[in-house]
Amino acid sequence: MKKRIAIFASGSGSNAQKIMEHFKRSSEAEVVLILTNNPQAYVLQRADNFEVPSHIFTRDEFYKSDDVIKLLKNLQVDLIVLAGFLWLVPVSLLKAFPNKIINLHPALLPKYGGAGMYGDHVHKAVLANHEEESGITIHFVDENFDEGEIIHQSRFKIEPGDNLEMIKFKGQQLEHQHFPKVVENLLKKMKS
Repeated sequence: MKKRIAIFASGSGSNAQKIMEHFKRSSEAEVVLILTNNPQAYVLQRADNFEVPSHIFTRDEFYKSDDVIKLLKNLQVDLIVLAGFLWLVPVSLLKAFPNKIINLHPALLPKYGGAGMYGDHVHKAVLANHEEESGITIHFVDENFDEGEIIHQSRFKIEPGDNLEMIKFKGQQLEHQHFPKVVENLLKKMKS
């Protein structure tokens, strides 16, 4: 039986698309659901393009009910992937899927992590501190922002003259290259 992946995203969903592309013809795993807290998120269009069902939820539904957990359990989800999802995962969801929720962070943790450290905020902080390198971190999710066990890191060099757009581009290249493969490797390690 194929492993089943659910992806949470709040925005464009380019990493969600790369994961859907990666598993489209896989005999090992499939993306069974895209979830978002943002009714205007472009990830919903990407899900439609791949004929993957999607679910939009409210803050109350996510934090004050177990509707999302029931949905994921009913779909027998094996792995939850956070791909540009901006809300802190509630403890109830962590308990329902122990060591089965991963996140992609656009910097080298533990630096530049925590509340408020997402998207351009991360890259601007990296630039402001004149770092010589940045990268991506894929990690398990725990009850704190960006503190779960690290699964994978990839780095890129920051050249003199690199601006915000260049750093974002270099980071996104690494995300698209590595995230689907890390998901695949994790699923292979999971017991059926």
